[in-house]
Amino acid sequence: MSNLSPLAGKTLAPSQLTDIPALLAAYYDRKPDVSIPTQRVSFGTSGHRGSSLHTSFNENHILAICEAICRYRKAEGIDGPLFIGMDSHALSGPAQKSAIEVFAAHGIDVRIDGKGGYTPTPVISHAILTYNKGRTTGLADGVVITPSHNPPSDGGFKYNPTNGGPADTAITKAIQDMANGFLADNLKDVQRLPYDQAKEAACIKGYDYVTPYVADLESVIDMKAIRDAGVKIGIDPLGGAAVGYWQPIIDHYGLNATVVSDVVDPQFSFMTADWDGQIRMDCSSPYAMARLIEMGDRFDVAFANDTDADRHGIVAMPDGLMNPNHYLAVAIAYLFQNRPEWSKDLGIGKTLVSSGLIDRVAKDIGRKLVEVPVGLKWFVPGLMDGSLGFGGEESAGATFLRRDGTVWTTDKDGIILGLLAAEITAKTGKNPSVHYHDIIARLGTPYYARIDAPANPEQKAKLGKLTPDQFPLEMLAGDKIISKLTRAPGNDAPIGGLKVVTEHGWFAARPSGTEDVYKIYAESFKSEEHLRAIQEEAQAAISKVFAA
Repeated sequence: MSNLSPLAGKTLAPSQLTDIPALLAAYYDRKPDVSIPTQRVSFGTSGHRGSSLHTSFNENHILAICEAICRYRKAEGIDGPLFIGMDSHALSGPAQKSAIEVFAAHGIDVRIDGKGGYTPTPVISHAILTYNKGRTTGLADGVVITPSHNPPSDGGFKYNPTNGGPADTAITKAIQDMANGFLADNLKDVQRLPYDQAKEAACIKGYDYVTPYVADLESVIDMKAIRDAGVKIGIDPLGGAAVGYWQPIIDHYGLNATVVSDVVDPQFSFMTADWDGQIRMDCSSPYAMARLIEMGDRFDVAFANDTDADRHGIVAMPDGLMNPNHYLAVAIAYLFQNRPEWSKDLGIGKTLVSSGLIDRVAKDIGRKLVEVPVGLKWFVPGLMDGSLGFGGEESAGATFLRRDGTVWTTDKDGIILGLLAAEITAKTGKNPSVHYHDIIARLGTPYYARIDAPANPEQKAKLGKLTPDQFPLEMLAGDKIISKLTRAPGNDAPIGGLKVVTEHGWFAARPSGTEDVYKIYAESFKSEEHLRAIQEEAQAAISKVFAA
């Protein structure tokens, strides 16, 4: 990476860490101006995110979003409990207090962690689905307060409807637009109670999230096999929401596992900096994962989660930290051959920018591949109706069905992906890294990378509306182009960009939603040189499209 920071992989000096008192003060003191686009409520693929220091995640945002959620629930007839989870980012606690003030004023049946602890994203999805099972009325939904793996100065707020998964774009647009209306009107119609009164309201109830989730894990992972094999496991929660879950899991199932650190610190001062010198709890980054990678040879397999535990990072020799695409391919190959109760008709869900190695694995094991746009929300219908056994994306997020073929979660679950690595090691005697090398020896080695290239708003809009006939190339890096896609083959949804495929490689180009760049994902099954040729020809061809 040409712009690699000299701080990458190192711990930061105290002066380089987030000023938590200033961050918390700004949450309450700064008031967003909806005439400034960056200060509006904006639900991306994973909810509303921002920082109080940039007036993009403040008290008024959360009050407005929660009022909008209350009204959405009423309009949709959702009147069961609302499960709330939060992670260990500094802004998550204040945001939960703001949410409780609004939800209590509306008399909503809210369930928060009874011990004031943190609750991972997958645990909320699991709670919603297990509560709703067999019900047709009084359905539950939920909220997760997290900016995922983002830096310590960020906050985030996600809504999960009654299907337990990330809200679709129609729902998030409705909530976003309503919330911005409340902001523009200075919160005039927002109902709230003072926090001291709200937390004592009868509708705000403590809930044990840990016990039911932990006890149910054996329905999705062969925990007995892991225990009986004595697999030596290392676990790093990276100071996130899974910190209160791993020891109960170890104790309940008698695992030979060590939590290498249970430190929680809102500055995340124990983290090593990511590639750009920022602290980011990205368990797929070798720079952020330096601590666990150094310990890797002490364990048969080790793993970490990001701050809300919806992502996984797998450390296994000889690779050290596995590339997320590589592990997804291994997980799919293993699951579809080691879940005898799964239907033979179950498909494999992948996003368009995930590795073509998954396509080759699917063909190798004779399973249908369902390719969708970026975002786990696209897998929710298939997971719910039992037509998909697995749904995963290249950014180290995935979930899969229970061992009996019924739905487990409809949101990403980094906890079960870590435990699956231990199951694979226990049942086969080989860790996932060794399995990966076995797979590529048969199916070919992928060379995969993502780069960002400059693009102004007009160019990004052009790329997002591109049609295949506007891209005239017939060859790419010496190979005949097989397909040009602007809609996902798995569900015909627009991909907001372009994917071009040949026999030996592919690229996909999508505009960034937050920066003046577009992203080029590319992969070759020939060589690093061939990958670079694909990247260069893709960038040149798209530049011509921009100039047209």
